[in-house]
Amino acid sequence: MSAVLKPVAEATPYLGVNNIEVIYNHVILVLKGVSLRVDEGKIVALLGANGAGKTTTLKAISNLLSAERGEVTKGAIEFRGQRIDRRTPHDLVKMGVVQVMEGRHCFQHLTVEENLLTGAYTRSASRAEIRADLERVYHYFPRIKDRRGSQSGYTSGGEQQMTAVGRALMSRPSMILLDEPSMGLAPQVVEEIFEIVRDLNVKEKVSFLLAEQNTMVALRYADYGYILENGRVVMDGEAASLRENEDVKEFYLGLSTAGRKSFRDNKFYRRRKRWLS
Repeated sequence: MSAVLKPVAEATPYLGVNNIEVIYNHVILVLKGVSLRVDEGKIVALLGANGAGKTTTLKAISNLLSAERGEVTKGAIEFRGQRIDRRTPHDLVKMGVVQVMEGRHCFQHLTVEENLLTGAYTRSASRAEIRADLERVYHYFPRIKDRRGSQSGYTSGGEQQMTAVGRALMSRPSMILLDEPSMGLAPQVVEEIFEIVRDLNVKEKVSFLLAEQNTMVALRYADYGYILENGRVVMDGEAASLRENEDVKEFYLGLSTAGRKSFRDNKFYRRRKRWLS
């Protein structure tokens, strides 16, 4: 008599978003059953056009929706097996979950180093520990070490983005939610920042969930990707697989087997969407 094989239970994700819905102003449904996972030590990309729901997903995880009259009305969000969608942002930072907001949001009137120090505000750390953490940040971001005495408002966009990520590192996170890190930056600076993200992932074991419109760059550095459209996950898979997917090439990278296309030429896009059929 042959033995019945039981299915192997899937490991609990480091960060798990389970079928959440988000409503703004009690009436506007923005996220419609979004589920995703980030395993420990991985970089996961959340991709899609502007308005697809990427930022809302990150704010749902970090519990920043209430400031914009938004709320998670269905589903659950867990970190390390604990439900976190009812925790305060302050609690989440202490647990190791930190969001770097879209648009960087540095304190313009403070110096670069003063901005970094605000990231250690939630910790009970000695001056020596904080100084060691500052040097650690400067190791990864040597450019802002040279600008540490400058007011953040007078630094470049790339330097402000580095300051924002460095400020998050000062809280010693294990998970960083990174929102549109490439926005408004020159391609060379974008590559520099993504290289640093990979270094932090490999050397510091920080997990990342990054929301990004620049699909081509994000999929080169991520391990896994989810594509959002109109508040739903329409495709997901290993980053290498998504890079080779013809739909992704055509609609998000502007490429197909016939060569480069413009979105203006893809008028049949909404009618086709093979992944929704």
